[in-house]
Amino acid sequence: MSGAVTGTGHEQSGGTDSKDPVTAEVAGEEQALRDEAEARLRALAGEGARLRDDQWSAIKALVMDRRRALVVQRTGWGKSAVYFVATALLRELGEGPTVIVSPLLALMRNQIAAAERAGIHAATINSANPEEWEKIYAQVAEGMIDVLLVSPERLNNPDFRDQVLPELAESAGLVVIDEAHCISDWGHDFRPDYRRLRTMLTELPPGIPVLATTATANARVTRDVAEQLAASPEWDDPAAPLVLRGALERESLHLSVVRLRNAEQRLAWLARTLHELPGSGIVYTLTVAAAQEIAAYLREQGHRVAAYSGQTDPAERLAAEDDLLGNRIKALVATSALGMGFDKPDLGFVVHVGAPASPVAYYQQVGRAGRGVEKAEVILLPGAEDREIWSYFASLAFPPEQVVRATLAALSEEGMLSTAALETRVNLSRSRLEMMLKVLDVDGAVRRVKGGWEPTGEPWEYDTDRYQRVAAERKAEQEAMLGYISTTECREGYLRRHLDDDEARPCGRCDNCTGAHRSPDVAAEDVQAAHERLVRPGVDLEPRRQWPTGLADLKGRIKPELSAGTGRVLGRLTDIGWGTRLRELLAQQDGPVPDDVFAAVVGVLKSWDWEERPVAVVSVPSGSRPLLVRSLAERLARIGRLEYLGELGYRGGSPGRQYNSAQRVNAVRGTLAMPRELAERIAAAGGPVLLVDDRVDTGWTMTLAAAQIRHAGAPAVLPLALAVTS
Repeated sequence: MSGAVTGTGHEQSGGTDSKDPVTAEVAGEEQALRDEAEARLRALAGEGARLRDDQWSAIKALVMDRRRALVVQRTGWGKSAVYFVATALLRELGEGPTVIVSPLLALMRNQIAAAERAGIHAATINSANPEEWEKIYAQVAEGMIDVLLVSPERLNNPDFRDQVLPELAESAGLVVIDEAHCISDWGHDFRPDYRRLRTMLTELPPGIPVLATTATANARVTRDVAEQLAASPEWDDPAAPLVLRGALERESLHLSVVRLRNAEQRLAWLARTLHELPGSGIVYTLTVAAAQEIAAYLREQGHRVAAYSGQTDPAERLAAEDDLLGNRIKALVATSALGMGFDKPDLGFVVHVGAPASPVAYYQQVGRAGRGVEKAEVILLPGAEDREIWSYFASLAFPPEQVVRATLAALSEEGMLSTAALETRVNLSRSRLEMMLKVLDVDGAVRRVKGGWEPTGEPWEYDTDRYQRVAAERKAEQEAMLGYISTTECREGYLRRHLDDDEARPCGRCDNCTGAHRSPDVAAEDVQAAHERLVRPGVDLEPRRQWPTGLADLKGRIKPELSAGTGRVLGRLTDIGWGTRLRELLAQQDGPVPDDVFAAVVGVLKSWDWEERPVAVVSVPSGSRPLLVRSLAERLARIGRLEYLGELGYRGGSPGRQYNSAQRVNAVRGTLAMPRELAERIAAAGGPVLLVDDRVDTGWTMTLAAAQIRHAGAPAVLPLALAVTS
């Protein structure tokens, strides 16, 4: 990064040596400011704390020079101390409050508490506390709040963007962008809302310092973020940002990889080894289903653990975090929802059941461990299914150009549409549609307004080359992660090199450096117990109760007389147990239901505690696997002594694949048909009907099929499928 000023990133806790000639020459105002900064640090971190060289360089740049700075330093280095100390010094000089943009506000409450102990009053504005917003705004205006934390999503809220943000930016004493790698679409955790910060930074009044921080940025991401941060595009201009990038070594981390043949071996190995791991820690998984499944098994084996994901109720998440912070549980079994911002200095271990898709993401997650202890264990248990999961998440990238153009055309035609209304016109899931709209908003093609989105009329080009380069970068990162698993070199050095850490060297602690590889052996009875847990069939399938928003003629609750009952599926496709077998089955050519799968479905039926036993079976028509679905329905009817009534039909062929609820409802109801003979047989059966399909994605095929069967006279419909997507 030519012309950028780069710090040394000292790792020792003592920071600057009093005999350093540079320090000896610092006098007058600068020395007084440093003394005050040291005092503020001690109030924040304890009497033994002293500033590192790069911490002081960043603070000086912000407070004295009013510059912009990017600090790329390892987890636990003390980046938050930089902005809290700088805030205290700027407030003493009469400057306005610090505005911190952070992606995970709930996980910063321990930092807020630490700031309060240092005399810094902090508050947050986020979706969880809307009732406090007006009070907090008033306190900011009155000068009562020193630090205001906001989520990047607030920047996309029309009221906040148009009414609150301009005044806040005008009066701010310091702007902080935490986890700044999220700005860059080259980063492992790119978030479109973060891109909006670039516009905000260009509109800041001159002289307002800006600090960006991250622990996980390679050279490409560092340069991209610095360029977006720059008040001037020229690196030799004094207005260019100060870049302080340090070594990423974590002397407490002991990295190892244990390769096991299958999911039951990994689960059994984890249950046995968890007893031996120091303190409390985190067990990371790649999917929500895996987190729930692993947590359930570990609890059965006597471990005190809790599952944690983005689907966990917010109150339960906070309680789980508190339990881990207080060492009341051995581990949280978590997805990446537990990541950036979570600070537990004595975290003793991080285990991954399944590998993240890049060395950068992996190093960011393992960095949660060992901040305040001499030794922390970091263990990776890779799985054969990891690549499939990576491919699935990669498929959720920015949509093809024709889909984007269709969205822009719909907005141009109508002038303004809600997200729900756009779903009826654009074949994307809600999450992908919202992500695409946020990118278009940042690019200036659309604008979020109250009630939805409107076109700006500005020209917009689909950046095919950039999207292809990002996709290629993601693929290279996946290959690098596979290289980490198989490498015989130093593991920490391998990861640091992929973060472009020039100081990477053999750590002397990992399994490859020491030759002390963890044994993959596990007792046969433990593997059998894990196997029995994983192949335990049956997952509840809750019925749809509300029609999707955005439909013109179907609104509100689904009528009880047309709704399905609670159904069952053999397993989730994201499970580490049945998920693997079901993914294999659904990837094969169509054929009769295999005996092992059928036997497991029979087990689901035996354990199904229904209010009234079904008297007949109906199958859903399938365009891709008709033999699989029909054979499953017919065999279930025979073994259960039920009447197989036949299958529903399609008018004009299968509805194809849709990715959101509104599109799916319109497609299915336009094609799904009830043959007259089948309707007559349903009415004559006079009892509950078992409705059979192979796979449930959105749930709307089952919902609409159940409505037709109920309309034909069935008193109840019980959905049964082999798999549910998630």
